[in-house]
Amino acid sequence: MGEQTHRSFEDLVAEGAAVPTEGWDFSWFEGRATEARPSWGYARAAGGRLAGATAALDIQTGGGEVLDFALGTLEGAGTLESAGTARGPRLLAATEGWPPNVRKAGALLGARGVVVVAAAEDAPLPFADETFDLVLSRHPVRAHWPEIARVLRPGGTYFAQHVGPASVFELVEYFLGPQPEAVRGGRDPGREREEAEAAGLEVVSLRAERLRMEFHDIAAVVHFLRKVVWMVPGFTVEEYEPRLRSLHRRIEAEGPFVAHSTRHLFDARKPERRR
Repeated sequence: MGEQTHRSFEDLVAEGAAVPTEGWDFSWFEGRATEARPSWGYARAAGGRLAGATAALDIQTGGGEVLDFALGTLEGAGTLESAGTARGPRLLAATEGWPPNVRKAGALLGARGVVVVAAAEDAPLPFADETFDLVLSRHPVRAHWPEIARVLRPGGTYFAQHVGPASVFELVEYFLGPQPEAVRGGRDPGREREEAEAAGLEVVSLRAERLRMEFHDIAAVVHFLRKVVWMVPGFTVEEYEPRLRSLHRRIEAEGPFVAHSTRHLFDARKPERRR
């Protein structure tokens, strides 16, 4: 990072504004921003769940990168059907609402036999009742619990990593100012548990962690806010240029800007039918 700290504000902002934002590949941030990962290792754990599933759905898959990684762990272990075993889902589907990501996920996951369906985040899931024994999701904008319960088979599982309350709010509030408690408390895992149970699911396990993030230059900040669009809605470099310039000077003088992400892991089950 030593060379980058001496680059001009204009050069760094232009770089952050030029990076494509499709998909959920965060490799561009290497060396410029860091985020501690939850201890449970979601993508690898999702691979373990896929190994025992017969029909699986990944909701809001982004560019398909996380599902692709999870399936890759099975392939490496020789547990996919393509590897000549009976383990692994016979039916694999994914949904995504943003057209550039639909195209990216289709190209990436199609080779693995995953059917990628364009579906808006707030729309009903385009699948019949009780189609899947496993539903996955990493960072859904919102969990539509009645729809998740509807497409799950009795005994099926919802396994997902959600964004928690006030995630990266040090950065959000730097640009937007103090946020009301109703906004800071959104995505509360306790409230989501209640919503899941109201939809008829049993929450087997719910874990939460708060994780350190560091932004090492203003290009990383610009790209992050362009990519994770709900953090500062309507963010543009032009509108926030004074705050960006001030933050650039702060990072150069004091070192990385520190924030904290919040994550929680849901393991929920649809009860078996009563006889």
